[in-house]
Amino acid sequence: MDQDLPAGGRYLCHGITWASGAPGLLLVPLGGGRLVHAPVMGRRLGYRAEESGPWCTGRYRFADRFRVEPDPCPGMAAAGTGSQCAACGGRDEFRFAHHVHTGGPVPQALALYMNQPHWLYVATFADTTTKVGTAAEPRWRSRLDEQGPLLATYLAKGPDGRAVRFVEDALTRRLDLTQTVRATAKLQGLARLSDTAPAHDAHARHVRRAAEVLTELGIPVDLQPWTPPEQSRLASTPGADRLLYPHDLREGEHGLRVHSVAGSQALVTLSGDSLHYLLDLSALKGRRITLGAHFRSPPATVQPALF
Repeated sequence: MDQDLPAGGRYLCHGITWASGAPGLLLVPLGGGRLVHAPVMGRRLGYRAEESGPWCTGRYRFADRFRVEPDPCPGMAAAGTGSQCAACGGRDEFRFAHHVHTGGPVPQALALYMNQPHWLYVATFADTTTKVGTAAEPRWRSRLDEQGPLLATYLAKGPDGRAVRFVEDALTRRLDLTQTVRATAKLQGLARLSDTAPAHDAHARHVRRAAEVLTELGIPVDLQPWTPPEQSRLASTPGADRLLYPHDLREGEHGLRVHSVAGSQALVTLSGDSLHYLLDLSALKGRRITLGAHFRSPPATVQPALF
């Protein structure tokens, strides 16, 4: 359940989440306590980032047959490979999910989770890059909300995750579709977005070609467009009046008013500054921060447009 953005205190940030239907930061108090789901829309986010890090953000554990939930690192250890320490990485059964269809290890809890309906989708981002992906039925909404595409369409529903991942790989091979898009590419794409027509054209083309492949494979096509959340609208609207935030979110002090969030990409303003900036909130994952209303962003030197 969402809580309000804390007024102060030291936290380890686990990144951004859309699990509740709205964008929020996942925060763990450094002094001990429960995971905080803190909404950011319309809030002012003031904080100071500590120089050390990154720190382990734990793992996802199976809450029951159909749900996973974040489980913070009990020792708040330094992160090793990726965003986990060795202990949390070794206990993370969900890490096998992407290879469950290729003959890798399948823990019992993961097998139960994968043995539920999954959806296959294609998603197109601001720079027209299109990816293919899968989502378990309970996450078929939040999965796309957290990725922040401009457009997405569900293509088909499969009986379980293993079957859908085979089809995902088939579309990757046949249509040369990627299965991942980097956060930096998403951010740059939004910053340069001046016209959504190319993304619409690319998405329509990929949906049509994917449907043809599915039909050839004898898989029933069930096209269901994804509706972007209202919170993403401003960040995903073309405009020349927004700039990339010029400071590293992982260092120093920052004071940001959040107006829109597309996935982890946020459209913000600064105190005393009418300009809009785009930044990637996922950069805070694994970082220790101190929250406070008195924190301010450093001055930003902006070169005005000449034409």
